[in-house]
Formats: sequence, C-alpha cells, structure tokens
Amino acid sequence: MQADLEIDTSGLMCPLPLLRLKKALQTMEAGQVVRVLATDPASVIDFGVFLEQAGHQMLEHKEETGVFFYLIRKV
Repeated sequence: MQADLEIDTSGLMCPLPLLRLKKALQTMEAGQVVRVLATDPASVIDFGVFLEQAGHQMLEHKEETGVFFYLIRKV
C-alpha cells in the first residue's frame, strides 16, 4: 500500500514516536495513510492504545530485525 506520508522515528524513545505520529496526523486529511518506522518496542503498545482511543485505523504492523513498521489511516 502506498503511503501519503512517511515518518522515521528510529532511535527515538517513548513518548517521542507517539508525539511525532500525532503531529503528522494533524497535518493529514481523512483517508490518508502514514507509514511510521520506529525502533522503540513500546511503540507497539503506545500506538495501539492511541489509535483505539482516537479512532484511526492500523492497516499493517510488522517488525523486522528490531524495526517496527506501521501503516495507519487517518479517519
């Protein structure tokens, strides 16, 4: 899936990846997709809780050699 925006939070620790995601979502239109790269294992929990509360959609989540990849649709 093609992302409209990509943010790389590699090397950043909680809460910075979540704050960068929130800031990115504020600039986006409903229906757009952001791809996030993160190395903080806490991002899995942080993003999941935030997306559930905010109502955005996690389209994909995977981890490869310590890097977490997320595709998130703004609703």
